[in-house]
Amino acid sequence: MEILQSLYLWLKAGHVIFVIFWMAGLFMLPRYFVYHQESDPGSAEEARWIDREAKLRKIILTPALVLTWVLGVLTALAIGAFSEGWLHAKLLFVLVLSGYHGWLVGYSKKLARGERPLTGRKLRMLNEVPGLAAVVIVVLVVVKPF
Repeated sequence: MEILQSLYLWLKAGHVIFVIFWMAGLFMLPRYFVYHQESDPGSAEEARWIDREAKLRKIILTPALVLTWVLGVLTALAIGAFSEGWLHAKLLFVLVLSGYHGWLVGYSKKLARGERPLTGRKLRMLNEVPGLAAVVIVVLVVVKPF
């Protein structure tokens, strides 16, 4: 535990860095979906969107999700925050974002198979999910209302 406490600022910095990467990916991927769906099925453009989406998932989104969780848990352990109500609420919203991440990955795979179940408008609306979650999470962490 002493080691974690001595590394607290580094853990916190790493956590914030990977949250930024993860959130950037969560904002980008639905926008990619909109452009993907606007491309002609079977076209070279569609193939490029499939490749871009896969790279974003594999190179940025999923590694950032994993590192966000690992560094976040270590940071919380370092300061003994697991008994705090604000952290419980934050974890609930991070779980929701993690579920959203999983849904995005699944939708990306559907698009790669040629399925297009949602409209561009619905995808644009879903793009607001990470922003709303980020507002709540930041307020919980900074204000610690309970």
